[in-house]
Amino acid sequence: MADVIAWVLVVVIAAYACGGGTDYGAGFWDLLAGGADRGKRPRWLIDHAMAPVWEVNNVWLIFVLVLMWTGFPKMFQAVFTALWLPLVLAAVGTVLRGAGFALRKPSRRLARRRVYGAVFAVASLLTPYFLGSVLGGIASGRVAVGTPATAHVWANPTSILAGLLAVAATAFLGAVFLVADARRFGADDLVDYFRLRALLAFGAVVVLALIALPVTHHDASYVWHGMTRGLGLLMMILSACFGVLTVALLLIRAHRWSRHTAVATVASAIVAWGFAQRPYLLPTTLTVADGAGAAHTLRWLGIVTVIAVVLVGPGLVLVYWLDTQSELEPLTDSDTRAAPLPGDNV
Repeated sequence: MADVIAWVLVVVIAAYACGGGTDYGAGFWDLLAGGADRGKRPRWLIDHAMAPVWEVNNVWLIFVLVLMWTGFPKMFQAVFTALWLPLVLAAVGTVLRGAGFALRKPSRRLARRRVYGAVFAVASLLTPYFLGSVLGGIASGRVAVGTPATAHVWANPTSILAGLLAVAATAFLGAVFLVADARRFGADDLVDYFRLRALLAFGAVVVLALIALPVTHHDASYVWHGMTRGLGLLMMILSACFGVLTVALLLIRAHRWSRHTAVATVASAIVAWGFAQRPYLLPTTLTVADGAGAAHTLRWLGIVTVIAVVLVGPGLVLVYWLDTQSELEPLTDSDTRAAPLPGDNV
């Protein structure tokens, strides 16, 4: 049962990386959209594309925390002790990002919109970076039970590269999804705009991945060996193939399928990391068996997980389908209770 829960944890991390990563990527492009006039159209699309379903992605993050805390308490304690600072920064970024996005749209004053937009965009860049640095710290073997909190744990070569890869991957996902959304909303002028950015982001992912090969060979040798042989290597090859296929679909304008292949690109890479790290939760000090909670706790956690999938899964699929079919109505000023104020649009 411990192995099953561990793989559920990997799958949920992949779901958050793809779902939440798409939203972080949209925020990344919001940051680089330019000034108020130049960035008006891209930001309009980002607002309309994200607004209906972006909160759903937080479900996966909560699921990750519950699985770690309940199923693998030793791992939870070690990670949150040694890496509390980047985790706190990521949590603060998540909150500020949500607040900035929620408050920007109903705000009427241009100055306020700029402030809220800046908070949303900057947090969309920093949050995936810190989450990636946490995964890098774990993969490098620097986290063990009793490891004190030091900058060396999350500010090392593997963590830095993992953080940059997380940012690049989210930018890639966000741009690919926004290409399809541009077509869905009839914003034909933005299709090529975001397609170019998707291609550039994929190029950044490839460059960073190539840089990561020699770095992780020396700095995270256990995971490197796992990713260069066996099932880990197979999943990395699949990830690369899906990435190339996504680029091809973008070039031939088959945008309907590019979303699926982009998600498969990132998800396959996360699963490859899971294969590379086994049988360890924390390489090379804490195995899945040693870090697992009590047997009856794992059994109940498995039962609850199945119930959650049965109850929540169909709802998530329905919300996503309604959004992609443009069946969800956008919020109006009356819905947000936004009213003009003295000095609006100033």
